[in-house]
Amino acid sequence: MSRRPLYSRSQRARAAGASPLAGGNREAPVLNGTYQPEPTLRQRFAAWWRPFYARHQRRVLVASSVLVTLALVGSYELLRPPGQNLTQTDLNAAVNYALEQRPRPPSTAAVAYATVIRSVVQVNGYDPADPETEATPQEQAEAPAPTDPNGLAEDFHEKFSAVGTGVVIDDQGTILTNLHVAGASKKLKVIFADGTESDARIVGARVHSDLAIIQPVTLPDDLQPATLASSAGLRPGDEVVAVGFPFGIGPSASAGVVSGLGRMMQAEEGRPALENLIQFDAAANPGNSGGPLVNANGEVVGIVTAILNPSGLRTFAGIGFAVPIEEAAAAAGENPL
Repeated sequence: MSRRPLYSRSQRARAAGASPLAGGNREAPVLNGTYQPEPTLRQRFAAWWRPFYARHQRRVLVASSVLVTLALVGSYELLRPPGQNLTQTDLNAAVNYALEQRPRPPSTAAVAYATVIRSVVQVNGYDPADPETEATPQEQAEAPAPTDPNGLAEDFHEKFSAVGTGVVIDDQGTILTNLHVAGASKKLKVIFADGTESDARIVGARVHSDLAIIQPVTLPDDLQPATLASSAGLRPGDEVVAVGFPFGIGPSASAGVVSGLGRMMQAEEGRPALENLIQFDAAANPGNSGGPLVNANGEVVGIVTAILNPSGLRTFAGIGFAVPIEEAAAAAGENPL
């Protein structure tokens, strides 16, 4: 008995090679008689994205930038270590440590001293006829101090008739000092900052200002004159430094301020009064006479000449006087301006 052929009731043709058992599979559409594969999700997204981006390009870029920024900030907040709860003790310790590690600048007095010191000399007076008159600096430093006419006891060693300070003011080695230092002896010997010793002689003087100009015979190779500055700009309260050899010890520096200007000091009988002086409170003692009074820049503004002690003692009591450098330099033919 012959069988009847079986026919499918589906109205759609099956693709060649497709299994009739693959139920649920969507069949590819037919285009121009050719079967086309179903587009993937990526292709569908690309087909939507291109026209969308073309229409909204600017907005898309702005939104992307915002999202990237938010992502970075969020990442930073997630990765950042938790903050520490610092106590006042911790803060104080941190501040103290920072201050200790930071190099401290030199003081004003230290800068001024370093600037002028190579120009400062020790001035010794002696009598060449007396073999005992030439004393060593060590002997001079150990000696007691008698008095002198202006209240600065320079003759504090029995072998030196005078000991004081001077300052070099030009390349020829001209030295400014006090007349009561240089004029108290038959012979003068100066000691420069590098240790060079030389005989010296008085080449000029101004009695009413107690100033002397002396010229050494021998000069050191590295002679360095001081820089002079007008005292016209000084004001009470300005910082000053006195450099010299108090009691033969030195060179020494003492810092203070200008106490007053235009002061007058009455000298002992037979000597003219000293006028137009700079009053200062930087410590000055026997041996400082003739030394430089310098400003904060290390420039010479005066020549230390006297101290005042109402008790009658020949030691510093807080009041010192200096001749303005204009008058001192004029005696040597120099102009500090």
